[in-house]
Amino acid sequence: MPIEELYTIFKQHPSVQTDSRKLEPGDIFYALKGTHFNGNTFARQAIESGAAYAVIDDPSFEIPGKTILTDDTLLSLQQLAAHHRQQFTIPFIAITGSNGKTTTKELLHAVLSATYKTYTTDGNLNNHIGIPLTLLKIKEDAEMAVIEMGANHIGEIASYCKIALPDHGIITNCGKAHLEGFGNEENIRKAKGELFDHLRTLTHGIAFVNWDYEYLREMSKGISGIIKYGTANNAQVIGKVFRNDPFLELEMVQGIDEKNIKTKLVGEYNLPNVLAAIATGVYFNVPDASIRKAIESYIPSNSRSQLVEKGTNKIIADAYNANPSSMKLAIENFAKLTAADKVLVLGSMAELGEDSLAEHRSLIDLVNQYTWKAVILVGPGFLNIDHDYINLENADEANTWLKGQHFENTYFLVKGSRSMQMEKVLEE
Repeated sequence: MPIEELYTIFKQHPSVQTDSRKLEPGDIFYALKGTHFNGNTFARQAIESGAAYAVIDDPSFEIPGKTILTDDTLLSLQQLAAHHRQQFTIPFIAITGSNGKTTTKELLHAVLSATYKTYTTDGNLNNHIGIPLTLLKIKEDAEMAVIEMGANHIGEIASYCKIALPDHGIITNCGKAHLEGFGNEENIRKAKGELFDHLRTLTHGIAFVNWDYEYLREMSKGISGIIKYGTANNAQVIGKVFRNDPFLELEMVQGIDEKNIKTKLVGEYNLPNVLAAIATGVYFNVPDASIRKAIESYIPSNSRSQLVEKGTNKIIADAYNANPSSMKLAIENFAKLTAADKVLVLGSMAELGEDSLAEHRSLIDLVNQYTWKAVILVGPGFLNIDHDYINLENADEANTWLKGQHFENTYFLVKGSRSMQMEKVLEE
């Protein structure tokens, strides 16, 4: 079926679902395939659950009048999303980077929503499926769109740019993440830089650039419009850490009349994320007072720079994901906090390939530089390294161990890769 005909059907049923368990009556069900599942087998169930249509790519599952047969359901989903995107002339802002992209996206959404009807990525649905689904949720009343893009191999961001067609972009940073897929830091910069490569091809492409990072200054060369933010005097929006114990407070030097901004984010490493949101708000003429209010009202969730209080204890839950760069920043920030008793609970870092042993050893070397009440290391990444800390197999074991210690008036940092499910440490 031509994409124009499929889009006509989508306009009549503007809700797409890829999980048959989450279907609402009238949805279009896309029967995607994965390594361990075949969505075509759920087409009939989806129709019986009230789906208006099921898009399939296997004719043996065809239901006359109810299924739409395509050559490839994933490609069809992406083409439909790209076609939908092309119906809009509003700003589309793409965000990528090794660390902080979801927090930056959430802050951007909060700031822009103060003035504009803004649509953005749900959670971190930032891959080849999540990005099309995000685009297809954008309604006709949209005035802004903020799209998060993740990647673990070269060429991925470029492929997403062909679908989302962003005309504004932010690369938060390029650190050590997904080394197994990228191979080295040079390839990470090349992969993330595909967003700036795309903006460079546009007559009116705009990049919001952290001017503190020399490599981002270099990567952004040739883009027609560059908005600079950071802590240096040659940026348009300048802010510095005023206080960080435990919440980050900013002292704004330039670009906004609100001179002090108090966030509910833990960690001075969130300074660039906040400045990116401020710079974007300033560029799009969001009033200064609205920018400050939006940032100060934003409460992190889902274990991202989140402070959780349990009895007399305080837990910094930064457990949604981890890589060598973000681990280092989190540990160094935690070490600076004013607290007599501090406990580290660190999960193994995933997707590091042949660098895994060296990166975990380097992490332990960093931990050794400070004094802690206790250090709990979780998962296989730490097993083949000599250390004097507690090593547990998984987050459930860490939860059980912590319950047995009866800590009081103690600060905890809980962080690890998504695969370690470190949020289980926080369960009652």
